Amino acid sequence: MNRADPDAITEYGDALTIDWRNQLMARVLIADDHTLIADAFQKLLEPAYAVVGSVSDGRALIAAARDLRPDVIVLDIAMPLLNGLDAARAIKKMDPSIKLVFVTVTEDADIAAEAFRAGGSAYVLKRSAGAELMTAMDEVLHHRSYMTPLVTDGVVQSLMRSRVDAKARTLTTRQCEVLQLLAEGKSMKEAADILQISTATIAFHKYRIMEQLRIKTSAELIRFAVHHHLVS
Repeated sequence: MNRADPDAITEYGDALTIDWRNQLMARVLIADDHTLIADAFQKLLEPAYAVVGSVSDGRALIAAARDLRPDVIVLDIAMPLLNGLDAARAIKKMDPSIKLVFVTVTEDADIAAEAFRAGGSAYVLKRSAGAELMTAMDEVLHHRSYMTPLVTDGVVQSLMRSRVDAKARTLTTRQCEVLQLLAEGKSMKEAADILQISTATIAFHKYRIMEQLRIKTSAELIRFAVHHHLVS
C-alpha cells in the first residue's frame, strides 16, 4: 500500500478546516441601494461572517432571502421598488427565524419603533455603523435586541405611545407596494409590469389609497410617501 502524500493530507485537512469554519459562520445578506455602503458593510462583516449576497432593492431582497436563507439580513429602510419595512414584514412572514438588522440614516424615533414592530432585532444609524454594527450582530445572534443609543429614548417613548403612522397601517401590503412605485415616479404601466398585475388594477389601488388617506392629488400622495419613508 502506498503511503499518502503528506502535502496532500495537509491540503485536504486545510480544506476541511475552511469548510467547517464556513459552516459555523452565520450567513449574512446585505440590502442597500448604495453600492459603496453595501461594499463597506461586506468588508466589515466578512472576517466574522459568511456574506452570502448583496441586493439593492426591497423586492430583490425578498427573493434573495427566500433563495439564500440567511441567518441575518442587514438592510436599509429607504430602498427602491419596496422599502425595507414592508420587505421586512414579508420576510418575517416567510421565515420568522431570520434576524433583521436595520442600518439607516433615519433618526426618527417613530420609524425606529416601527422597524422593531416589523420584526427587526437591531437598529443602527449609518453614521455610527463602523462602531456599532458588529456589536449589533453579536447581540441578535445571541437572541437579544440592539438599539443605537442615539435614538433609544425616543424609541422607548414611541413604543409606549404605540401610535406610529396610524394612517399608513390601514394600507394593505399591495397598496403599499403600489404607493411606493407611483411615488418613485413609475407610470401605472411600469408599476403594473413590476407587480405583474393589470394597469386597471393599479388605477383601482391608487383610487382606494387616495380615498382611504383622504388625499386629493398625486402631489399629496408623493408627500405622504416621503413623510412615511416609503421613498427617500
